[in-house]
Amino acid sequence: MAGTFPSRGVWRRPNLRPVDLLVFAALLALLYGLLRLAPALNAPFLPKTAPSTVSTDPANLPYYAVRSLFRMFIALGLSILFTFVYATAAARLPRAEKVLVPVLDILQSVPVLGFLTVTVTAFINLFPGSELGLEFASIFAIFTSMAWNMTFAFYHSLISQPRELDEAARVMRLTKWERFWKLDVPSGMIPLVWNGMMSFGGAWFFLAASESISVLNHTYALPGVGSYVAAAIEQSSLNHVGIAIGVMIVMVIGVNFLFWRPMVAWAERFRTEESAAAERPRSVVLDLLRRSSVPDLVSRPARPVGRALDKITRPFGLAEHPLQRPAMRVRTGDVFFAGGVTVVVLYGAWQALDYLYRHGALGEFGPAFL
Repeated sequence: MAGTFPSRGVWRRPNLRPVDLLVFAALLALLYGLLRLAPALNAPFLPKTAPSTVSTDPANLPYYAVRSLFRMFIALGLSILFTFVYATAAARLPRAEKVLVPVLDILQSVPVLGFLTVTVTAFINLFPGSELGLEFASIFAIFTSMAWNMTFAFYHSLISQPRELDEAARVMRLTKWERFWKLDVPSGMIPLVWNGMMSFGGAWFFLAASESISVLNHTYALPGVGSYVAAAIEQSSLNHVGIAIGVMIVMVIGVNFLFWRPMVAWAERFRTEESAAAERPRSVVLDLLRRSSVPDLVSRPARPVGRALDKITRPFGLAEHPLQRPAMRVRTGDVFFAGGVTVVVLYGAWQALDYLYRHGALGEFGPAFL
């Protein structure tokens, strides 16, 4: 009879909805853009003949905008990776914390141009004959304008975790890997997203310095909105500067709508306060992604990898910090650690003074101090 066919084993056509087609088309467009952009990053490069400026033709601005956004998102990804490693080490290793936190405080006080003068030549020599060296130098400069603030935010979220969460991790016998992804990252997600958004916004101000790089009396220009602005200012062309500002406004609004607004709304799921936010953030893009099945299909192949990592990291031990330690053992470890740090600092100071003495710069300390 009609309608009595068994449902088991019957192939069914996937139920594609318009929202799935929209998300899938956006994903394909993103992948296509990355594939088209990749060959340009490895263009031939010779320091002596490299261009010192870029074209100020407004028709090139869309391409420049894509190059700039690509650098900023790579720098954001590297900043997140650095944040997870550095902040976790500072929060979980009490002795290392006494060194890592002051070092991070010093690094955030160094201007972006201070890093560029040291790293550009190293990156160019690392990739001879390729523009990848300049690209990495530019990305590193943007990275230095993002990473420190995000690391401090995640570090403070780790050291201020409620005691109840630590007890829950002990009861559930979580490994260090599991605790990091199931407890540490979710508890610090909201401050990490907000500080990441502020750091990303501050990086817009360093585009000109990171894309139009001056070192050893030579200027190297990478295609980007920042180098476009630098070239327009050098030519005293206010019209081109105004056009670039308009493009940057569109870029900022677009990134906020397509990326940061969904991230802020998504991060609210990790809020642990008893009282909810007064106004829950909403995002049209996030609502579309939640109604679509494409994100689930894309993330499904990664789930076995996550389960395998859980098994692999279990022999490294559980995430259980000793509640009490012998006082003599603690003092002995502190003495050896302080001695090692003192030796390294004295050696570095001696090398610095020797360098200044050999270059006749010691006499400048008096006038500089006065």
